[in-house]
Order: sequence, then C-alpha cells, then structure tokens
Amino acid sequence: MKRAGGRLVVPVADRVPPGTPLRAQIYRELRGAILDGRLRPGERLPSTRMLSAEMSVSRNTTEGAYEQLVAEGYLSRRIGAGTFVASCLPARPLGAARAARRAPAVPTRGLSARGRALARCLTCSDPQSVRAFGAGFAALDEFPAALWRRLTARRLRASDPSLLGYGDPAGYPPLREAISRYLSESRGVRCRPEDVIVLTSSLQAISLAARMVLDPDDAVWIENPFFPGAFSALEAAHARLHAIPVDGDGLRVDEGERTADGARLAYVTPSHQYPTGVTMSLERRLALLEWARRSNAWILEDDYDSEFRYEGRPIAAIHGLDRAGRVIYMGTFTKSLFPSIRVAYMVVPPSLAAPFVHARRQIDGHTATLPQAVIADFMNEGHFAAHLRRMRAVYRSRRDALVETLDRELRGRVRVGPAEGGFQLLVRLDPGENDREVARRAAAHGIEATPLSRYTHGSAEPALVLGYSALATDAIRAGVRGLARVLHARRRGSASAVGAGGPSRPGVPTGNAAAIRG
Repeated sequence: MKRAGGRLVVPVADRVPPGTPLRAQIYRELRGAILDGRLRPGERLPSTRMLSAEMSVSRNTTEGAYEQLVAEGYLSRRIGAGTFVASCLPARPLGAARAARRAPAVPTRGLSARGRALARCLTCSDPQSVRAFGAGFAALDEFPAALWRRLTARRLRASDPSLLGYGDPAGYPPLREAISRYLSESRGVRCRPEDVIVLTSSLQAISLAARMVLDPDDAVWIENPFFPGAFSALEAAHARLHAIPVDGDGLRVDEGERTADGARLAYVTPSHQYPTGVTMSLERRLALLEWARRSNAWILEDDYDSEFRYEGRPIAAIHGLDRAGRVIYMGTFTKSLFPSIRVAYMVVPPSLAAPFVHARRQIDGHTATLPQAVIADFMNEGHFAAHLRRMRAVYRSRRDALVETLDRELRGRVRVGPAEGGFQLLVRLDPGENDREVARRAAAHGIEATPLSRYTHGSAEPALVLGYSALATDAIRAGVRGLARVLHARRRGSASAVGAGGPSRPGVPTGNAAAIRG
C-alpha cells in the first residue's frame, strides 16, 4: 500500500488466499499498513466514498473494511472530521517477525507430586444434561445429524486401512490442512498445517502447553474471573498463578506487569473473555504482545467460541498480530459441533512443533482418526461454514430472547452484558445481593445459575453466569420467569412464594468452581 499523488492506493490482488472477498483484502492491507507503520497513529484516511471511487469498488466494500477496523480498534471515526488511525497505537512499527525461541525441557516429575496437585485442583466437571441456565452446551437439536451419519458411513464404506490403525500424533494430515486454512481465512491466524496439532480437548491443550513451557513454580498470569479448567490444569503443572483482573478492555496488562512482570506464560481468552464476555481491546492486545516479547514469555490464547459472535464480524485472533512467535493458539470443535466429538487443536510456533508432537505421543498417542477424517470432510465440502452460519442465527435469536426477557421481567434489578457472542452471558445483580445464595435458591427450584464468585479469586461483584445456547426460546423465557420469582421472593424476605421453574435438582456444583467448558 502506498500514496500516489496524494491518493491512497490499496493493492488487493496479492498476499491473500485466492477467492478472498474484496472487503477482506482491503481490511488486511490496511491493517498491515497500520501495524507496519506505513500508516501512522492519528493519520487521516480518505472517506469510504473517495476510496471506493479510486479503487473502482462499491462503497459497501470499503465501508465494511473500515467498520471492521473500527471495531477492532485500528481506526477511529469523528463526526464531521473523518476517519483516522487510532491514536492509542504505538508510534513505532511492531517490527519484522522474529524466530521463536525453543521452549526449555520440563524436568521429569514423580506421579505422586502431580497426583497431589491434581487432587487439590478446583472442581471441574462437564455438564451432563441441558436445563436453564447451564452453560457450555451446543444446540444438539440443531446439529445436522443425518449429514454427519452419511459422511461417517461413506468413510467406513471406503475401508481405508489407515483409519483403523495408529494415527499421526500430530493429527490426521487432511484435517490439519483444513484447520490451517480455516484459521487463516476466518481468524487471521498465520500458520501452516505443520504448526497444527490435533488434540482431544482444550484442557489437554492447556495441560500440554503447561508441561512444555513451564518449570515448577514458574509464575503464570490467569484472568480474574477465570475459566476453572485452565486454573486446574495450570495448578496441576505446579505453576504459581497470579490472578490478573479483567475490566471492560480485557486483561489488565499493566497490573500483570506490576504484580508478576517475570511471569513465564499468560493464559487469556481475548475474543470472548470467560466468563465476563468482554473482548480484549487492540491496545491491550498489543501491550500483551509487547510484554511477552520483552519478557521472553508465552501467551496461551484460548479461542474457545470465537465462531459465535453476533454483533459485527468475529474479532481477529491475537495470533495474527504476533510478530515474535510468542503466541500458542488453541481452539475446539466441542462448541462448533458437539461435546462428545472430543477433538480440539492448537497452533504452536514452528520451533515448538516437533517437541510438542513428541510430548503428545508420550501422553496418549493420538486422537481417534475416524472422527478427524469425518471433520475434515465436513470442512472441505463446505458443510462446516454453512453449519456455523446457521448456528449463529440460532444462537443470536436465543441470546435475544434471554436479553429481552431479562429486561421485561427484571428491569432495574439486573444489568446484562456484554452479550456480543458466545453461549452464555453475565447478569449483574444488585450490590446487596449474595450471588451464591441466589444460585442456591434458584437451584432448589430447578434453575441453574452459576455465581460469578465461583470463578473469581478474591472479592467479586454479585453476578450470575447464564447459558442459553442449548435452550429453546420457551425454556429461556420460563427460566427467566423462575429466576425473577427467586429474586423477587428474596427481596420480600420469603422464598415460599417461589414457583417451580423446571425439574428440581438439588444444589449447584460443590467446590471452588463449576466447570463450563470441556
């Protein structure tokens, strides 16, 4: 990209995958120019009308590229003034990519020490049934089961001996290729199939990363509130965890630097923080990358449900901004397909691929090959993209039903949000409420509402985590009405007026945290 005669010239034909829409090409080129310093902070860009005329493309195309860059924090718009490169960005370019350093080997540890650590970990169990408002379940009633059966039967009829033998510990090669292509096109992840490792769950990915890059007592940043599964896996690796607060812009990098600047790893969920739902701002993402580069630390980016964003386009992953090879990226098919598929993946810097695959071979050999082959077919034949489009619409309508019913039944009693994506949202209660007590009363009447305090180190605002993805609209509305009766009865000082909100099941999960994700 360059300026010619005072005009902005944006090439749209090179360095992008064939078939990439013009909007995405313009977006990628402008983002690259900003990150490389060719467009400076505060610099004014031409209007979308002027740029579309100069490039001979529709104004909707240029407007779409600008809107995405504004949403991700690269551009800012001022009414009556125009569109500018965001002033919060660093004045110097991020620099050329550097080769990632090889992670140190982890000393061998006895099983008894690890076993004791595992026994001390937070309670972490997968939900076994769907009810309001358990979180983490895909809408299994909407999954294209008939299509899946046909693809599986076709694979079995082919009688491919390679699907019945021992598999590649790095994963089924066609699936690794499909994942690499998908991540490049939809998540902005720059990777090769050789950098992708197929695993059985996000928890296995966290555990493997912890074993490979952490020594005992290494300091680790973890978001606060946190995903209890990550807390457990990192604690089992004998890491020294530092709970770093999350605000409206995501992880407080400045607070992490103040409390544990020498940390070896930071675990983050930047696209949709779990469980608050906030999206990490571009400024925080760049600050986190700069800290990792300067400290020779690792970022473990958990992109667990980024496919499901309902306001605007999905926010690109931190991995795509990484020029120093410090990000280990992970995702899962548990949310996009169904929980029992037990297939996840991680993308590691090239220098780490061989040692990670070797370590994975020692842990459990490989992921089941037949499901991997079916997923590869599902992706390569276009079914995965179509399924995601359909499920976004389904989940958006269920999200809307939950937000609308909460507003109608509990207006003034709760605050909702952010609710831009995902499978669950946070509902903040009045300051005088005790979220654990509210959850206990709700559970006694068949309503599952996990208190935010179970995910928080130290004090927390009273709030409930409500899942909606697996619930029909009627079940969502009935659940909210039941929750409203719980809260209104609590305000009156009497629980006797609470009616049944669904089938009764005693109590919420015990322990310090209830697991939501697998």
